Amino acid sequence: MTDHTLIFGHRGAPVKFPENSLAGFKYALAQGIDGIEFDVHLSKDQIPVVIHDETLDRTTNGSGRIHDYTLAQLRNFKLANGRPIPTLAEVLDLLAGQDVQANLELKTNKIHYPGIEKIVLQMVAQTNLVHPMIYSSFDLQTLRNCRSIDPDQNYNFLSSHRIFHPEKTIKKEGLSGLHLKHYQSAGILQRVWTVNDKRKATLLLKHGITGIITDDFETITKLRDQYEAQIKLTLL
Repeated sequence: MTDHTLIFGHRGAPVKFPENSLAGFKYALAQGIDGIEFDVHLSKDQIPVVIHDETLDRTTNGSGRIHDYTLAQLRNFKLANGRPIPTLAEVLDLLAGQDVQANLELKTNKIHYPGIEKIVLQMVAQTNLVHPMIYSSFDLQTLRNCRSIDPDQNYNFLSSHRIFHPEKTIKKEGLSGLHLKHYQSAGILQRVWTVNDKRKATLLLKHGITGIITDDFETITKLRDQYEAQIKLTLL
């Protein structure tokens, strides 16, 4: 439980820019966002790229699986704003030196990319981040692989389902916390996704949730600031 809930832009700022776009990330940073969440896959030539789906179809003018294209081929496909799919290197360059939390989701629950953990961890380790990277995945084995490479990072299990005995799960798997679709229990570090509803966000704030991941970070950040100001007034 925390007295200051951090607000994360889910895939950047998708209410104004294409999701997982450099434009969205730059905008969020310019607005002083608390945190940015983004997704990573590997190209055919094992270059980490930032895109949510395993395929190009929904968010670009291309089609087919990310892993079936080299980076050079992927760069020919465009997001809705006419820009190419960002590489992880480009996103890390944006984040370097910035006072912002970053949540990197390893998208390995449908396709496990051999070696993705080592590649990503090494790239992040070489980046001058102000705050340690927050890693998350729906695939526990991916997080285990990461821990075997570097046990000291911030690893979080993503789930849309209720986690029984969450404290035991966190301890057993050596996790920092959980990233859940719905709030679960007090006393654990948890960030909840994807919260765009003000009523739900207010309830989470009352629970003292660690973080809220949202498509509309400006609205939810304003709501958080108003809520915290009211709490301070009641304590005077």
